[in-house]
Amino acid sequence: MTATLETLARRTAVVVGAAATLVALAGPASADVPEGWSDPDPVSPLHAILLLGGVPLLLFVLITLAIYIPALIRGERVAPGSAAMDDQWFGGPRKGTAELAGPDTDDSEAGGASGRW
Repeated sequence: MTATLETLARRTAVVVGAAATLVALAGPASADVPEGWSDPDPVSPLHAILLLGGVPLLLFVLITLAIYIPALIRGERVAPGSAAMDDQWFGGPRKGTAELAGPDTDDSEAGGASGRW
């Protein structure tokens, strides 16, 4: 068992060492802008934060409002775990199971599963 642990420790050390060597040797690219390409103005950090953080946050708020506003207009409760959400059957009868057809006779096809093929 100790031989396996020693082998695993050696392999881990080799992998970590190789990764550390690659990270240490990798440097930033120092290439100039190719001829014919435009040299864009630098982007301010505030503009980058607003663009990369503000746009997703704005989309999150808009999607949330698009989901909740119709329910609020109808007067429904939208709190998670509210009692109104417990007894919903999406696509089912509106007045409960009383609207479901039941078997009237023994030959009826309504009212549940059967073992006939």
